[in-house]
Amino acid sequence: MNKQTLIIIAGVVVIVAGFIWLARPAADTIRKEEKTDAVSDFLEIPEKYYDFGNISMANGNVSHAFKVKNAGSEKITLDKMYTSCMCTSAVMQLNGKEYGPFGMPGHVGIPKINAMLELGDEAVIEIVFDPNAHGPAGIGKIERTVIIENSAGGPIMLNFSANVTP
Repeated sequence: MNKQTLIIIAGVVVIVAGFIWLARPAADTIRKEEKTDAVSDFLEIPEKYYDFGNISMANGNVSHAFKVKNAGSEKITLDKMYTSCMCTSAVMQLNGKEYGPFGMPGHVGIPKINAMLELGDEAVIEIVFDPNAHGPAGIGKIERTVIIENSAGGPIMLNFSANVTP
C-alpha cells in the first residue's frame, strides 16, 4: 500500500469513529432510564391512569385519588408536584398532613414539598379537574398528567382522561 491509500483509510476510520461517538446516548439519558426503572423498584403505584369517561361542564369539577406506596428498602423524598394544565390541581395527603394544592408551572409557584415517604408509607394524591377552565372551546377528549419529582429516580406520572361535554 502506498502512503496516499493509508491516509485515506485513516481518514475514513476517523470519520466513522466520529459518527459512532456522536451517536452514543448522552450520559444523563442513561441516568434517566436507570432512574425510571428505579421508581418501579421502590414505589408501588396500583393505578397510574384513570378515565373519567364522559363528564359535563354543567356538573363542575371532578376528582380522583391515586395512591403511591413506598415498597422499597429506603426512605423516598417527594420533592415537587405539579400538573400539565391549569385546569388541574393536585393535593397530597401523607401521614395526616396535607400538601398543596399544586398546579401548572408558570401559572402558580411550584414550591419544594420535601415530604418523606418512609418504608411502607402510602401517600394519597387527589387530583381535581375543572372542565370549565378552558370555556366552551374545551369540549372533547382531554388528557392530563400530574408529575411528582422524587428521590427514587424518574418522575412519577399520574395520568387521566375525560370526554368533556357542554
